[in-house]
This record gives sequence, structure tokens and C-alpha cells, in this order.
Amino acid sequence: MMEKIKHKLALLPDQPGCYLMKNKSGKIIYVGKAKVLKNRVRSYFTGSHDAKTQRLVSEICDFEYIVTSSNMEALILECNLIKQHHPRYNVLLKDDKSFPYIKITGDLHPRLEVTRRVVKDRGKYFGPYPNAYAAQQTKKLLDRLYPLRKCSTIPDKVCLYYHMGQCIAPCEYDVPAGQYEEMVQEITRFLNGGHEDIKQDLERKMHEAAEELNFERAKELRDQIAYIDAVMEKQKITTNDSVDRDVFGYYVDKGWMCVQILYMRQGKMIERRASIFPYYGDEYDDFMSFISQYYSDNPALPKDILIPDHESRQELSEMLEQWLKVKVHFPQRGLKKQMVEMACNNAKVALQEKFQLLDRNEGRTVKAAEQLGKRLGMEKVHRIEAFDNSNIQGTDPVSAMVVFTDGKPDKKEYRKYKVKTVTGPDDYETMREVIRRRYERVLKEGLTLPDLIVVDGGKGQISAAIDVLENELGLHVPVCGLVKDQKHKTADLMIGDPPEVVPMPRDSQEFYLLQRIQEEVHRFAITFHRQTRAKSMVGSQLDAIPGIGETRRKRLLKHFGSLKKMKEAEVADFKPLGIGEKLAKTILDHLNGRVAEAAPDASVEDTASDAAEQ
Repeated sequence: MMEKIKHKLALLPDQPGCYLMKNKSGKIIYVGKAKVLKNRVRSYFTGSHDAKTQRLVSEICDFEYIVTSSNMEALILECNLIKQHHPRYNVLLKDDKSFPYIKITGDLHPRLEVTRRVVKDRGKYFGPYPNAYAAQQTKKLLDRLYPLRKCSTIPDKVCLYYHMGQCIAPCEYDVPAGQYEEMVQEITRFLNGGHEDIKQDLERKMHEAAEELNFERAKELRDQIAYIDAVMEKQKITTNDSVDRDVFGYYVDKGWMCVQILYMRQGKMIERRASIFPYYGDEYDDFMSFISQYYSDNPALPKDILIPDHESRQELSEMLEQWLKVKVHFPQRGLKKQMVEMACNNAKVALQEKFQLLDRNEGRTVKAAEQLGKRLGMEKVHRIEAFDNSNIQGTDPVSAMVVFTDGKPDKKEYRKYKVKTVTGPDDYETMREVIRRRYERVLKEGLTLPDLIVVDGGKGQISAAIDVLENELGLHVPVCGLVKDQKHKTADLMIGDPPEVVPMPRDSQEFYLLQRIQEEVHRFAITFHRQTRAKSMVGSQLDAIPGIGETRRKRLLKHFGSLKKMKEAEVADFKPLGIGEKLAKTILDHLNGRVAEAAPDASVEDTASDAAEQ
């Protein structure tokens, strides 16, 4: 532990407050709160911790603390500090997004809209809704039931909504004020949980229309009833009251926490939401921090909040109620207890699902590499180096190497090679050169040898690689080749000298791993070849200009960025590079296909006289 931190730990007070952990650059990486700062902050630097907390502690080079007069103040301060500094290890504990509401505007001709801003105007707000989709679907339903105006600005003539029966067209017709009041009252009743009454009223009208043999109208009413059922009847739990509640539950495992929120609106569960993140402090403290940040600066407050029981429930209840002005319950029995347990169980399921996905990913990587090793008769395949060549009829030949460590691409280990000794499209000699260059460097610099070398190709490429490794370098590393089918897809794996096909099921994870390796090395080689070809085309144009050597060419490309910008430049733009007016004009004339006006230099004259003699 740093001497500076030791001294500061000795000075910590026995009071509540917040602490801010900093890394070596002084950046705040974690913010926490504590009832007793001395005990909480010291706990990070004493005793044993799991891997993730050790990672946090290993980055701490300094800390600050702010003393508060109460735990309540510490909670609010922690929330504000997290929002201000966005610490790396707190980032998943914040949620600043506001919830959508359905609004009936207070205009002369009111309309329905979905908004996230609640302001003091003449409008009526209903919500909050747990997500925008739920709010939009409910608004869509109400638009079909009640013909309020749909246009944001009143048009000059009726629109399609009027012909569909979804607007009473205040743009052309006078609408009695009482008609609007009646619709607003019914929408209010609907959004306050009275959709069953609306549904019964629609059923009555449907039967009346059927008795009058108005079957078209009866069908419209039947469809509206069905739509109400589709939108409003997706609830899992129903309570006898119509209170809006948020039910919280959480579950922790392997250093991760999942918080599950069940949204109860008008006594019915309409939605749920899960947040999964690593936690670094006490699990219940971080759970309460999540709740406080969740409601921070958010007007979407329910009437009640239900939270799992805790020994400090009395203090926590008073603290949250004082801050949020919402009733907080820690249910001990009955339906509310079951709802909290349901939230906790859902949190457990969501977290276990995350771990299963991680295990599945491990099956595609680490375990796939292990299985590949077994099929090849090897103890382990930790590091795989794969090679592929690329050229177009032998021009600009390049090769590339990718590295997979434990079945995952290790991009910082990727390497590119410009082929130097091979002329023409000779894939075998190209492979020999690249293998020689790579593993000569490995031997010279003491780099890590791979457990397996993969070459893109069949018997010829494998034999070339083995010959260089064993006969020239004295290395004995297994080399295998990936043979493609007519569709240029991975078909077979070959290994040995002479090479033989290794039987492998096409649906096995190790086969999928080989496919990913072959596709990745091919992508990397092709990309490098395109870049090289583009640069060579640019270079050839500049090299043809008298007075431009390799050094000047590089400086020109670095300064202008591209030939296009160089062509569009002025003579004065070349001055910062130390290029005079005469040479600058020569460059521009050559690039733009013009005959140079300036007198040619000696090299040009020699070339001209030689041509004349011939």
C-alpha cells in the first residue's frame, strides 16, 4: 500500500459521508457512501477481496472524502457525484433517462401526444409508462377510440384521419366544447384504470349495432374491443387496489448484481426491466445506490416502492421516503411479499442467463481450442498463428498473420508482411519466405512460439512451411492447412508430413473455430493487399515526377493526405515542405496531365537526347 494512502487512512473520521477513489492520473474511478467513513474506506485496503474488487483496488492511487451530517445526505451526495463524474466502476449504476407520459394537451382543440417532459401547463399527464413502446401502443389505441385532432397544426382542410373516423375535423367544422370535455373525461377514466368500463360500453354498443343489422359498425366495435384486449391485458399479477407501484428485487453471484423492477400500474403488472452490472461494495448498499440513482431527477415516481427486507429497513424507509416523497415498503407477508420474491427470482434467472451466455461463449473459444487440440493429438492449443497470402496475378504480393489465443482473436499480435524475394504468383515460395521471416524473428527476439501454425492451403503450403521450420530453423511446431471447397468455404483440415485429412464434424465447435480463423486471416490479408496496392498506385504516379524521391514522396503524402488533395493544391501550398515554385509547378502539371511550362531539368534533357539518338 502506498505511504500516502496509509497516512490518509489513519485520519479518516467516524462520521457518515462519501469517498471518491482516484487512479494514477487523478481521475475519479469509484464513488461510494458510508455510515462510518473510517471503517468503509479501510475495508478496501485490508483483508481479502474477490478478483473484480482487487482490480478496482489495484487502480486506486489516492482518495478523497466528504463528510455529511447524516446517511441521508451521503446517499444524495453519492448520487450527485456519480452523475457528475461518471466513474468507471459506477457507470452501470446510473440511469438518467426519463420515462414517457401520455399527455392530453390543454389547447382549444386538444390532442394526445407522448412526451418525456412534464411541465406545468394546462395539459393532463398520465403515466409514467415503463417504455416508449407501451406509451405509443396505448396512445394508438386511444386514437382509434376517440376522434381528437391528430395534426400538430390545424390544416386548411380535412385529412385522412377524418375519413377514417379518427378525427372530428375542427379545421372545417365547429366542435361543441362539451364534446371535447366528454372525450377528455373518458380518456382520463380509461388511463386511470377504467378500461374495463370502456370495454363494457363498447360491447353494449356492438350488440345494439348488430340488432339494428348495422354489421359494419358492429365489426368496427368488435375490432376495437379486441385491440383493447391486446394492448391492456398482458398483465401477470393483479392487485385489488389501483395503486401504481415499482417492485424491486435483486440477486448477486460471482461479483455481479442483477436488479429487476416490476412495474405495477393501476394495480396490474404491465412491464419489467432488468439491469445487470458488477458491484464493488456491500451488496445491499450498492442495491440502494441503484434505487436512489434510478429515481434521480426523474419525475416518474410511483405511489409505492416495494423493496426486499433488510435489518436496517426502518432507517432505509425513513431515508428514502424523506428524499423521494414516496411510500417505501419492506413486505413481510402476503401478495406484496410474493411480488418482491417474484422480482428477486426474475433477477436470479436473468443473471444465470447471462452466465450461461458466457459459458456458451467459452464453449466457442477456450473449449473449442481444447477440443481441436484433442483431435490433433496435442495436449493443448493455447496459441494459434494463421497465415494467408494475397496478390493479383503476382502484383503487390503480401501476406498476413493473425493470432488466436484460447480461441479468441488477439489483434495486437497480428502482423503484416510485404513479400520481398518472390516474383510472380508463387504461393508456395511466398509461404516459405513469410514463415522464415516470422520464426527467425521469434528465435532472435525470444518471442512465444505458437502451439499450432495454420496455413491457408493444402499439401503444398503445409510442406513448404514444415520444410522451413524443421530443415532451416530447427523448429518442430505442428502445421496444419485449411482446404477450401468450390464455394471458397472451409472444407477440410490437413496435418502431418505427408499431410492427411483430419476427420471433423461440420457442426462441432472446433470446426467453427477453424472457420473463424480462416475468415479472419483472409480478411486481414485482403485488407492489407488493398492498402498496399492503393499506395503503390499513388507512389508510382509520384515516382514518375522528376525531382521526387522516396523521402519527398512520403512527406507529400503525409502533408496532403491524398493525390486528389495534392492535385487541387496551389503552388504556395508546397512551400511549407521546402518545395520551390518551379518543382511545385512540375508536380501539379504531371498530376493534372498538363505539359510542363518550366524548362526541364538535366535528367529530363538526358532522357530526351537519348531518345533522339535512338
